[in-house]
Amino acid sequence: MNAPRWYAIALPIYLAALLAVDTQVGLGVQIGLGVLTFAVLLAALIPLAPLARAQTLGVVIFATVGEVTGSLILGIYHYRLYNLPLFVPPAHGLVYLSGLALAGTLPKRPLVWIAAVGAAGWGIAGLTVLPRLDIAGAFGVPLLLVFLWRSRLRATYAGVFLVVAGLELYGTSIGTWRWAATVPVLGIADGNPPSGVASGYVWFDVMALLIAPWLIYAAGGTVKPKLSFFSGALRSSIRRTEPTGTMSASGASSRASAT
Repeated sequence: MNAPRWYAIALPIYLAALLAVDTQVGLGVQIGLGVLTFAVLLAALIPLAPLARAQTLGVVIFATVGEVTGSLILGIYHYRLYNLPLFVPPAHGLVYLSGLALAGTLPKRPLVWIAAVGAAGWGIAGLTVLPRLDIAGAFGVPLLLVFLWRSRLRATYAGVFLVVAGLELYGTSIGTWRWAATVPVLGIADGNPPSGVASGYVWFDVMALLIAPWLIYAAGGTVKPKLSFFSGALRSSIRRTEPTGTMSASGASSRASAT
């Protein structure tokens, strides 16, 4: 499943502008930015197939749960106003669509290699030469590398990694959000941003693949999930071969993963 190629340029530009504007406004305008970003996401979903739309909304759902947990509850990072900006949930959907479009635009093998080398290099740098020690981030890098190596959806994971890496470096540099120096409770040193942050998007994407057919079915669509779908979808996310006897994420849709 592909997104329009121009999404690979237009959506990251929108997100970069959004983060820049957010640093200059108060809560009221920030809410307006959230409404605008929801509108942009809805417009971006229009050309997509139903399953791709459902997968994108799944990413938004699980990413929002991750944001509430990581930021508001655990305090692993915080946004400028110490809230969860309204634009963050739909922005996760746009990040996913950006990575999906990038995966459909660039040659897959070089894209995956660039992401793998970049992730590994960033993880090593966080343990050696970067000003802030990044042990926690390094834990996430091997997970991302496994999915880049084994998954049939590795090109999309690679695209999402590049988008996430760029936005994380940009967002933290201009002060839209900041990661804590250590992971609360555990006390493990963490980068700003951590090198393994994109590994979280792998799980957002996997979970989105799991629930997307159910979202369509609940909305009265024609895709009726099987109970065996849950094991099959997760297995298809970490294996190159198509599982038999189940509805696979790519077989039903041809793809869509994130973050």
